[in-house]
Amino acid sequence: MSTPPKPVASRWNRREAGFVFIFVTVFLDMVALGMMAPVLPKFVEGLVGGDNRSAAIWFGYMGMTWAAMQFVFSPIQGALSDWLGRKPVVVMSNFGMALSYLLTAVASSIPALFAARAISGISAASVSTAYAYIADTYEPDQRPRYFGLLGASFGLGFIIGPWIGGQLAAIDPHAPFYVCAALCAVNGLYGLFVLPESLPKERRSPFTLAKANPFAAFGYLRERPRISGLVGSTTMAYFAQAVLPSSMVLYGSYRFGWNEAQAGNMLAAVGLAAVVVQALIVPRVTPILGQKRAIAVGLGCGMAGFCIYAFAPVPWMFYFGIPVVAMWGLAGPSIQTLLTRRVSPNEQGRLQGTVASLQAAAGIFAPGVYTRLLATFLAPGVLYFPGMPFLFAALCLGLAFWLAMRATARPDSAESAA
Repeated sequence: MSTPPKPVASRWNRREAGFVFIFVTVFLDMVALGMMAPVLPKFVEGLVGGDNRSAAIWFGYMGMTWAAMQFVFSPIQGALSDWLGRKPVVVMSNFGMALSYLLTAVASSIPALFAARAISGISAASVSTAYAYIADTYEPDQRPRYFGLLGASFGLGFIIGPWIGGQLAAIDPHAPFYVCAALCAVNGLYGLFVLPESLPKERRSPFTLAKANPFAAFGYLRERPRISGLVGSTTMAYFAQAVLPSSMVLYGSYRFGWNEAQAGNMLAAVGLAAVVVQALIVPRVTPILGQKRAIAVGLGCGMAGFCIYAFAPVPWMFYFGIPVVAMWGLAGPSIQTLLTRRVSPNEQGRLQGTVASLQAAAGIFAPGVYTRLLATFLAPGVLYFPGMPFLFAALCLGLAFWLAMRATARPDSAESAA
């Protein structure tokens, strides 16, 4: 008597268990970041005596430090994940993030905060490795759905995180950072014992110093012109997105007088809108629009939403821009899907490391640019326009739009069928 084969069911169970962990990993990372978002700028303000302009500048430098560490270490982590597998990189990143939040909690000076942010930048590999994990696990036609769900975890984390952060900060300004450290440590332990590896040994590639060189990302793209335009688009989109963590809370504090709790509520609304788009709209609308049109609609909505943020004179108009910006979420999963289709399976980690490295390179400059714009245009006079950071972000998305449309002008036959 024969028994039915089990490999398919077994693979499905392992695959879905892996995705659940990756989803939870990114979700908890976003909860932790969301908890910090309404608190850290105010934390910096307290260390510089409540000076808005000085806080904006220092906060920008901290963002640049974080991005510089990402730029150096992202390709190293990407190459390591192609060699050792995804699991060790994801697990260690969780423990590193836990350490960074713990150091932030006990920091009593600007230099101590800089050290904590540097460790955070070194450790923050989980997102790029998560995308590589999905590319390992799912077929190309399944990836948009799972990339969209992964994007939903970003928004879901930002629904819960900012609200919790704002409430905890009202009790003790240090409390959110202790909770963030605990969340990341627990998730690291969960991954250590539960997460299945997604990259089989036969599909791994050896680690070399050339792959770990952060400047090698430019050579990697030069050798692969089929992905350079899309990578450039996602890098510029990342530059635009940096306006949110670097300027939004300080802008709301100055323009509308928001405290930590009010800033947390605003960021929670941003997260809710992102979840609705990523979990409900992306899987339904992308197959209808196709990859190229989804990218165009998403980036166009992002530009329009940032313009609303820039010119909104009252809070309710600012809130009106949130669902418009959230539709930007249509673009990310489609760009990721096209990128993963254009490289081989044993290069997915290097691809994501390259993307993360270039985004980090943009992030070195972006926080300083936005906070400097905010500080400059807060000064009374002819140049007074507090919304300038958001207007500049809209221009960056315009460049991302042009690069993406140029890169998808002649899609491969496989992409056309997707």
